[in-house]
Amino acid sequence: MRITVLTLGCRTNQAESARLEEQLVAVGHITTRSLSDADVIVINSCSVTSKADQQSRQLISKALRSGSRVIVTGCYADLNMERLSRETGNIDIVPNKFKDDIINRIPNDICGTSPVELTVPRRRPIMKIQDGCNNSCSYCIIPRARGLSRSILPETILDEVINYDSLGYKEVVLSGIHLGVYGQDLIPAFSLTELLELLLIKTKINRIRLSSIEITEVTDGILDLMKENRICQHLHLPLQGGTDKTLKSMNRPYTIDEYKRVLERIIQANDNIGIGTDIIVGFPDETDEDYERSLKEVSSMQFSYLHVFPYSGRPGTAAYNMPNQVAAQTKKNRARQMTELGSLKRANFITKNMEYEHDIVIESVRNGRAIGTTSNYIKAILDSDKEIVAGMLMKVRIAGRYGSDAAAIPLT
Repeated sequence: MRITVLTLGCRTNQAESARLEEQLVAVGHITTRSLSDADVIVINSCSVTSKADQQSRQLISKALRSGSRVIVTGCYADLNMERLSRETGNIDIVPNKFKDDIINRIPNDICGTSPVELTVPRRRPIMKIQDGCNNSCSYCIIPRARGLSRSILPETILDEVINYDSLGYKEVVLSGIHLGVYGQDLIPAFSLTELLELLLIKTKINRIRLSSIEITEVTDGILDLMKENRICQHLHLPLQGGTDKTLKSMNRPYTIDEYKRVLERIIQANDNIGIGTDIIVGFPDETDEDYERSLKEVSSMQFSYLHVFPYSGRPGTAAYNMPNQVAAQTKKNRARQMTELGSLKRANFITKNMEYEHDIVIESVRNGRAIGTTSNYIKAILDSDKEIVAGMLMKVRIAGRYGSDAAAIPLT
C-alpha cells in the first residue's frame, strides 16, 4: 500500500513517525508525500497549543477530503477522542499508548498503481528513548496525553544506534518528552549519563545530540561527557518564564537565579556551546513590568536562539482558569519583541563563530546549495559541488551570515 505519514509537533512525534515509516517500508509498503496517491494517511497530531489543535483539525479535514483511509494518533487524538468520533466517523483513532500497533492495522496485500514520491530519510535521525512526563507544569496538557515517564531499554537504543551507524548516518538525536529522567523507571534504574557512556563505548557513531532537557537535570556527569567531541556541543534548556513570579505560577522547579547559575556552569565548561531555550510570553497575570523584567533577564543570558510562544490556554490545566488572563494582542506584541531578541542572539552567535572550523552533517543538497548543521547547532549554507552529498560529514569554516543562518566555506 501507499502510505502518507503526516507529523505535527515535537521531536518525539517526529521520531515516532520516522520509526513507523521504517516499519511500513520493511513490510513492503511505499511511503509517499502525496495525499492523492495515498491508500492510507496517518496523522501524528499535536495539542501543545491551541494553534497545534487547529493545525491538527485542518490536517484531519484535508486528509478526509482525499478519500483515503485516515488514521489519527498523537496528543490531539488522545485528548479529543469523543469529539473526533462524533464529528468524523470515518477515521481510525489510535491513542498514544497504542501508537506502536499502527503497523498492524494496515494490511500489506494491496498495492496502488499511481506513481509516488518516496520519502527522503532524515540525515540526522531522531530516536525516541523516553516517553511521558513526570512534571506538572500548570500550563501543559501533555502529561494527560502521554502519561508518566517510560524509558526504552538501553540495549534496544544501543542496537538502533548501531544500525543507524551501519547505514551510514553520522548523527543521531536522542529525544523524549522528559528526557532528563531517562531510565529512572527501569529495573534496575539507569540514567541518561550511563546511556551516553554506553553509546560512546559500544558504538562508533560520529555524533550524538541531546534534544530538550530540563536545566535541573543537567548533571556533572553529562557535562563531563560533553567534553567528548562525539557528544554535540548543544543543549536546549527550556526556561519558560522570565521572572520568579511567573515560574512559580507555572509550577517550574527553579528560580531565575538557580537557572542562571547552572547556565553559567555549563558555559564555563564550554564557552562556545550552543544553548537554546523556550520562553512563554503573556502567561496569566504577567504584567507589563513582569514582561519587561523577563525581557531583560532573557537578554542577559547567553542563548544562541529562542523558541518563543505566546501563552495558549489548555482546557484541563491549572493555568486555564487563572485570573488576569493577558489580552491576545498584548501576547502577540510581546511574542514579536521576544522573537526579535532571539533573532539578534542567533545572529550574534553566528558572528562569534566566524572563522571557527566546524564539522557539519549535510542534510540537503539542491539548486547548487548544501545545508548542514554544526555540532553547536548552527545551520550552515554553502555552495555545493558534485563532491558534496547529503548525509556526509564535512569540515567547514563559518564565513559570515546567510539570512538568519550562517554562510560556510568547505575546507579541504
